[in-house]
Amino acid sequence: MISPIDWAIIIGYILFALGLGIYFSKRAGKDMDEFFISGRNLPWWLAGTSMVATTFAADTPLAVTKLVVEDGIAGNWLWWNLVLSGMLATFLFARLWRRSEIITDVEFTELRYSGPSASFLRGFRALYIGLLNNCITMGWVILAMQKIVVLALNLPDTTSTKVYVVLVCLLIAGIYCALSGFWGVVMTDIVQFGMAMVGSIALAIIAVNKIGGVGVLKEKLVSIYGAENQILNFTPDFSAGKMAIITFGVYLGMLWWASNGVDGSGYIAQRMFAAKNERHTLLATLWFNIAHYTLRPWPWILVALVAMVVYPNLEDPEAGYPMLMLDYLPVGLLGLMLTAFLAAFMSTIDTHLNWGASYLVNDFYKRFFRPEADPQHYVAISRLAVILIMIVAGVTSLFMESITGAWKFLLALNAGIGLVQILRWYWWRINAWSEISAMLAALVASIVVFLLPQTKGEEQFALQMLIIVPFSTVVWVVVTFITAPVSTETLTKFYSKVKPSKIGWMLIAAEIKEESDGTNSQQTYIETGTPALVNWIVGVIFIYSFLFSIGKLLLGFTTIGLSFLLLAIISGFIMYKNLPREKRKQN
Repeated sequence: MISPIDWAIIIGYILFALGLGIYFSKRAGKDMDEFFISGRNLPWWLAGTSMVATTFAADTPLAVTKLVVEDGIAGNWLWWNLVLSGMLATFLFARLWRRSEIITDVEFTELRYSGPSASFLRGFRALYIGLLNNCITMGWVILAMQKIVVLALNLPDTTSTKVYVVLVCLLIAGIYCALSGFWGVVMTDIVQFGMAMVGSIALAIIAVNKIGGVGVLKEKLVSIYGAENQILNFTPDFSAGKMAIITFGVYLGMLWWASNGVDGSGYIAQRMFAAKNERHTLLATLWFNIAHYTLRPWPWILVALVAMVVYPNLEDPEAGYPMLMLDYLPVGLLGLMLTAFLAAFMSTIDTHLNWGASYLVNDFYKRFFRPEADPQHYVAISRLAVILIMIVAGVTSLFMESITGAWKFLLALNAGIGLVQILRWYWWRINAWSEISAMLAALVASIVVFLLPQTKGEEQFALQMLIIVPFSTVVWVVVTFITAPVSTETLTKFYSKVKPSKIGWMLIAAEIKEESDGTNSQQTYIETGTPALVNWIVGVIFIYSFLFSIGKLLLGFTTIGLSFLLLAIISGFIMYKNLPREKRKQN
């Protein structure tokens, strides 16, 4: 049962968040820059922590619990593979996004492309991502919060209960977001991240100690599930058959580069736009990847392993995490943890409401209906857009059953788009039709493979990707070469402003006279001269070795854990030395 002390902590946080929303409402109401990107004035640690907090929603520990229950620790490769794209965004794209000086990544389409196709793509992506993709993501976050509230309050698991839970949770988050804009989102992210980390670490320590420590935990996992299940392995059991090999191969060889957002677009890009300058943008993205992949997973994984022992053969594996919270946490700490989940929920929902509204207002309403209205008008429309997205997301959540299933569906829905997003920065020949055809091909292929009996179901995810990605890739490559390239004028302006690598842009770069005395922000720091791809490789080694070292040490595999830690220290030092340095001011 939730005690009065726990309720006091929860209600106290709600009042704090609403008060913060009121405090920032005036500042957020100035214009769209303030409402959506905080006036481009965030330091790296604030922007980066906001990225981390946004990806820690109510759904994340529950989804990780299900992955561990079904596939052991190795099941986390469903998202661990994204280390490769995360570090790619850090070293190859973060500063390019900041140089573009736009409000949304969808606005990028008319900076990079030209003509009616670029306008159509901007409007289409605003609706497709701002509503469809965004509401699917918010739907599974709401679904997770439903499960937690139903268990915590011992409510009947009925549709009417879910509707009431959705209404209450969304009203709190929606009112706050509509009031405060991006400033409020970012500031509560800091509080949420601290609470969530303290709560999840405390739960992991208490849960492991309750069953006798890590040694007893490992023994019980073997006695219940058998040694042959290899639950604690960090790589899949390849002896299980060719499907295990294919799935792992898809994760590492395809998923990370094929999916939407490989260049850091979306709500990550929103924080890049909000950072002070290019160096702060890079450091923010780097801090996000370190915290996201190395600091947060292990408390969740340890709790998931304990849940496998305490609640074997649980019908809904995702429920194991909140059940341990309710059974193991003492008064006060339970309130803190439930508040952390509420804060995590609000952080993610507020981000997606604000980010989705930025698409609907900046890239659809303003672009196509009212391009010359005053700033306060756009802020008012932005607040209405927040409410619209909130309603659609709430309805979407009522039709979902599995968080991990929704994860996989959204990955499939955007499969094949990632390569276009990479190349649009590094190859002049990519045009708007490349992106349009990739999105439509992925959408059609996803619907087909999710309906066909031979490829239907979560367990067929790798096979689905092996169909969707090649199909969408072939479609957009063909379309690229049979459609006209972007106008030279647009390409020249884009290259002059963003300055991507000359590789792939030689024809355009040859026509541009390089400025020797420019005042671009990229001239406020000193480059190391190390190629970005080298930094990417070193960064990937650092993240994975640090991730594995923490896990191995926590699970009692000391020798291999220290070996990974040494590799993390070496690669981390090299990465640090390769970071750009700020120029010292001359007296």
